[in-house]
Amino acid sequence: MVIAIDGPAGAGKSTVARALATRLGFTYLDSGAMYRCVALAALRRGADPDDGEAMTALAEGVSISLDGERVGLDGEDVSAAIRAPAVSETSSRVSVHPGVREAMVERQRQMIAAGRYVAEGRDIGTVVSPDAPLKVFLTASPEERARRRAAQTGEDPEAVLAAQRKRDDRDESREHSALRAAEDAVELDTTESGSEEVVARIAALARERGLT
Repeated sequence: MVIAIDGPAGAGKSTVARALATRLGFTYLDSGAMYRCVALAALRRGADPDDGEAMTALAEGVSISLDGERVGLDGEDVSAAIRAPAVSETSSRVSVHPGVREAMVERQRQMIAAGRYVAEGRDIGTVVSPDAPLKVFLTASPEERARRRAAQTGEDPEAVLAAQRKRDDRDESREHSALRAAEDAVELDTTESGSEEVVARIAALARERGLT
């Protein structure tokens, strides 16, 4: 069973999903980390992230593990490495390939089937688990999302905003698993809301639906 939390970068998905999982006693699943692992592997191997066939083969062949905050790639802890700006940009390019998404979605479904998860990403409620009993779509203003990401990475906010616009356009316009809210998702704007407020709201929704 899964509570699905989707939305664009900087909307607060990771922070909210982690805290919600802790509050409810669920397991946190960061689907984006899986695509970042494929991107990191591509960068390290000098592979072309725009080559769909090569990226699909790479996605199917790498070993990815998620253990709380630890992310493993072929047995190596890459929790910090996958957060580099270059990996973020490459991840968006890698994730447009249908074969890559199919490989990651299958792995995510296997994990979700084995327990109770709070999963965050861009297509959890629309593709990975369309039957999820609770779907939430988090968003925020572009400027606020860029400010948050810049605070995390130390980059210039304007540069982050420009890169974010490109990524949003790519994510929203891709043919497969485009970023969008599921029809039955609860949409929450976090621009002026603290993470605790958002977590409390979603936890209340989970209780109302008998998920806790």
